[in-house]
Amino acid sequence: MTNTTLDFQNAPGHQVLAAAGKKYLRPGGRSATEQLFEWADFQPGETILELASSFGYSAINIAKRYNLKVVGVEKNPESVARARANVHAAGLENQVEIIEGDIFHLEVIPGKFDYVLAEAILTMQSPLEKAKILAGIHNKLKPGGKFFCHELLARDKEEEIHSELAEVIRVNSTPLSESQWIAACATAGLQVQKHQTGPMMLLHRRRMLQDEGVANTIRILWNILTQETIRKRVLEMRRVFHKYRHELGYIIFCAASGE
Repeated sequence: MTNTTLDFQNAPGHQVLAAAGKKYLRPGGRSATEQLFEWADFQPGETILELASSFGYSAINIAKRYNLKVVGVEKNPESVARARANVHAAGLENQVEIIEGDIFHLEVIPGKFDYVLAEAILTMQSPLEKAKILAGIHNKLKPGGKFFCHELLARDKEEEIHSELAEVIRVNSTPLSESQWIAACATAGLQVQKHQTGPMMLLHRRRMLQDEGVANTIRILWNILTQETIRKRVLEMRRVFHKYRHELGYIIFCAASGE
């Protein structure tokens, strides 16, 4: 079932895909996120700040899987309420806290963290906004803390990609090159220690099967086929993704704050 109250013509692309039923919206898919977690080598009781935690599913999974204390920050009040209900249902109130807040003002969140996690967040910001968020992340990390990130990569034609993506996604999406992502982190005092790149296959059927499973992939395809407004937007996005299939990819990286 789709969200009939959403303005599909003008809504951001990730909201349209979510309305179609897509649950995993990372450019590198689940396998890239799993690689980040392998790099992390989390230890029980450590703390992690997750940016844009949405409905809290990721925060809950991390807390359960690694026995971490997770603070999620989310701007949308409805998403915050739903995330808190999900945390309560999971019985994890002692491990997971969802804060209604703005990723541009991380200074209001108390304490510092062993880790900060951001996935598919920075790409949607302008260069100046990226710099502000990265500076805030640096300030929320303990000495030697790690920042784990999963974003969209532009290997070439950055300006063309920015222009066309912004038009079809309805967000000021600004993917960077590998060197630009590393430089942006360095400017904020975050030194990239490990990174990995690969193809962006967000709407590729094979990747969808891997990320969503068979049942949900069928549900997503059915919603796209039967809902004209969703179908139009998804096809627009798919056209741009295909056009720049050789230039668009994903990047994941682990960056450390100074001691």
